[in-house]
Amino acid sequence: MKRFTLSTTLMGTVLDIKPDNKLFQVKCRSGDEFTISVGKETRFELVKNLDGANRDRYPTPPNFSGSPSDLIKKYLSPNRLVAVRGVYQEDDDNIHFNARIIYLLQSQHGDFLFESQNWWLKQISRLADTWLGYIFEDKQTYIIDDFRLYQTNLNITGSPFLNNIQECATLSRLIYGLSSAYLLTGNERFLSAAHAGVEYQREIFRCLSNDGRRCFWAFGKQKTDYGYRVINHSLNDDDRDTLPLYEQIYALAGLAQYYRITLDWEVLEDIERTIRAFNDFYLDRESEYGENAFGDYFSHLDYVTMDWNSEALGDNRARKNWNSIGDHIPAYLVNLILAIEPLPVHAYSYEDLHTFISICKKILHTTSSIVLQKFPDPNPSVPFVNERFFRNWKPDHHWRWQQDRAVIGHNLKISWNLTRVANYYYCMVERAESQKEAAEYQQFANRLMKLADQLAINMSEVGLDLFRSGVFDAVERHPEDSTFLEFPWSNTKDFWQQEQGILAYLILYGCTHTERDQRQDYLQLARELEAFWNLFFLDQENKGIFFRVTDIGDPVIQGDYSKKGSHSISGYHAFELNYLAHIYNSVYVTHHPFCLYFKPGTNCRRRSLNVLPDFFKPGVLEVTRITVDGIERSTLDRSNFRIELNEDESQFGSEVEVVVEFTPVGAKDKKHEHSKNSGR
Repeated sequence: MKRFTLSTTLMGTVLDIKPDNKLFQVKCRSGDEFTISVGKETRFELVKNLDGANRDRYPTPPNFSGSPSDLIKKYLSPNRLVAVRGVYQEDDDNIHFNARIIYLLQSQHGDFLFESQNWWLKQISRLADTWLGYIFEDKQTYIIDDFRLYQTNLNITGSPFLNNIQECATLSRLIYGLSSAYLLTGNERFLSAAHAGVEYQREIFRCLSNDGRRCFWAFGKQKTDYGYRVINHSLNDDDRDTLPLYEQIYALAGLAQYYRITLDWEVLEDIERTIRAFNDFYLDRESEYGENAFGDYFSHLDYVTMDWNSEALGDNRARKNWNSIGDHIPAYLVNLILAIEPLPVHAYSYEDLHTFISICKKILHTTSSIVLQKFPDPNPSVPFVNERFFRNWKPDHHWRWQQDRAVIGHNLKISWNLTRVANYYYCMVERAESQKEAAEYQQFANRLMKLADQLAINMSEVGLDLFRSGVFDAVERHPEDSTFLEFPWSNTKDFWQQEQGILAYLILYGCTHTERDQRQDYLQLARELEAFWNLFFLDQENKGIFFRVTDIGDPVIQGDYSKKGSHSISGYHAFELNYLAHIYNSVYVTHHPFCLYFKPGTNCRRRSLNVLPDFFKPGVLEVTRITVDGIERSTLDRSNFRIELNEDESQFGSEVEVVVEFTPVGAKDKKHEHSKNSGR
């Protein structure tokens, strides 16, 4: 190539350093090595959080002149991970990479900045403050009427579009984010907003059946000249004029996370009604998994006939897909089961709650089994799962934009969530009532882990950018023209898919059964993706998240991708990332203790509170401090994640602060081992 120039980004490990020559070498994940030239205009910057703080505390050497050579000596060390932005030049045999910005990801002591104890806490707090500022400006407490100002569609600065729609599913996602922010920080402002949002969602969007036993959630509310109208059927292009199951699923996301905090019985009742609607209307009653195969769901209903087999559904007729099966697990099931199991002390209508949790566990098992058995491609040379299916589970490779294409984030989301479910079943082994049952749980968990590992390894080879890090969007499952990857549109990277990758590799690092080298590579992959997220997806100017960036990390802000709020983006994936990245890093990587905050209401009808943060293997965590209403408890059962609340009314409506710490498996004293009644 002659006089070819390209502005690009690289991420890799520093190898050889030659400060006198103003050069250093970087080795990318691909194995390729690049010689980087540092010039007089090259800047060294430490990765910044959304608070914008400069965390550069590298000591300045004696006689420091600020020259490129001195900058290299000050900031660079072998085996450190860095990202480099610059200009690549090629002219016949002359190849140069001139750095313009060198991003440092570690402190002077070598610690990754995004693994510090407060990194994700600061990010989730700033995101929550920003979302509340977008919608409500300068309020500190909230009531239901405030949410009349909520709008789904917000531009890049957070200002509303002329389209004044309020979508239920995106409101629920924001409630999830605000609830998660409270869980991590105990900030009353976030809980106040979440409470008002829950009231608004239930008041405006809830559609009960005539017998009051089933609940559907309206798609949205739109202001008119004479008031407003509630729109029951979806206006989203993929699902227009239908009742898509995934919108009903995500209507529960905020309610389930909020319920974990408050134990509000009315919220739980609406969740029960909604799941009853799933089983009465979306269920395939001729499923090979049985007549009551809760979890084998069709993806769409005709909103007029409430039929999954209506001609009016077009190519959504009698279909199943990833969203109708797998999305139950992360959206609400994990959080709901965490909140209810182990069953509470002195619960109102205990037997009904026992029946309900049995249904939830059936959904968990069936959806996981379907993903395990039906989604992997029967051709082992195809590294991606299938995502859309006919009723008989034959893959549908002709549906609209999906065709025969893989979404990388869905593969990583499956890997992450199957690992979580495997953790749940490893805990069930301890509570099994027979050796046979224990063996079945163990075998099922092992199979889930095997697929989780395989998908994670596959995506590390074909779904991630091996030169810059980051998760690609969509690719052809069968690339043509002998290409290793074929992008149907472009090699861009979306925010929610980065979340799936980070969480998948973090949890696999902590939970996988594979050899040490593979575990260490999972950690390195997680760190590279965390670096890419924090460098390129944080909108420092508007204190938000970019939806999409290019391969080199430049934000895409054309069209719908400029929006801070839309049908596809709200306060969910970024908050979920903050919440679980903080927990996973604390548990699996740094072993730092962390706090969780709860506030059971005075009408919660329960006398116990479950505080396990996520599905973990037995013996990994322990409770080290409990504070109720500002008073620390003097006695503590470290292995019990069900906290009993006293009959004294001061226990309800009061903040409960729980400190949780990592405990290496097998290191605990026998008296701290989990019993059948102490939770996971």
